[in-house]
Amino acid sequence: MVDNIAVSLPHHILELLFSYLDLNDLRSCALVCKSWENFLSDENSDVWRLQCFQKLSEEVLKSDLLSSLSTYKAKLRAHYHAWNPDDCSRNVFIKSNNFTLHRNPVAQSTDAVRGKIGFGHGRHSWEVFWEGPLGTVAVIGIATEEATLQCQGYVALLGSDDQSWGWNLVDNHLLHNGDTQGNYPLLNNAPKYQVGERIRVILDCETNTLSFEKNHEFLGVAFKGLPPKKLYPSVSAVYGNTEVSMVYLGPPYDG
Repeated sequence: MVDNIAVSLPHHILELLFSYLDLNDLRSCALVCKSWENFLSDENSDVWRLQCFQKLSEEVLKSDLLSSLSTYKAKLRAHYHAWNPDDCSRNVFIKSNNFTLHRNPVAQSTDAVRGKIGFGHGRHSWEVFWEGPLGTVAVIGIATEEATLQCQGYVALLGSDDQSWGWNLVDNHLLHNGDTQGNYPLLNNAPKYQVGERIRVILDCETNTLSFEKNHEFLGVAFKGLPPKKLYPSVSAVYGNTEVSMVYLGPPYDG
């Protein structure tokens, strides 16, 4: 009976009804019947557009920040995976766009941030890019919730203990447990990172590996044997007033 009523509702009525619901309710609606599931599977429908405009400013939606995301639902998903303003160094704040951290000009300090959502299952990818100078150390990677987010001096904080894994973009070194794990990528005269370039981070919780891409080129597996813990997108920075953005993309594309 419910399924018959659901199927008979016109799309414009469904859009109106669903526009009043939050994400949890929409997930429940998708389980009611195949018709509603198919309706909500359109990631560019007015339902997801309205949800997106409720959470994200028009300025952000029109900017290049989310240019890698083609649907409203993907942009909304990225919003919920962005930097966590409650899980960062005291010397860092998250800008109003929700996706960009700003490191305050504090001397002799290294400062880090984690994303809002950690991953223990599945395959995930996100983009990270610096919008200001790197300074002497600029590290991207992952961290558990136990990893420290601030320390004295200018150091490679991400990768300084056994709870974090990082790639220092300044010297192309991989870092974990306080040790250099080798050069990365394994290329002769590997080019250094240029401010504004988007690095794609790929976390595979099925094979317990972390990899990176730059300019759509796969750079190889950076870390293997990651632990069965929740792992969070993370960066650490030292340069005053530098800004770093992170955009969650979803499962990586193969090939």
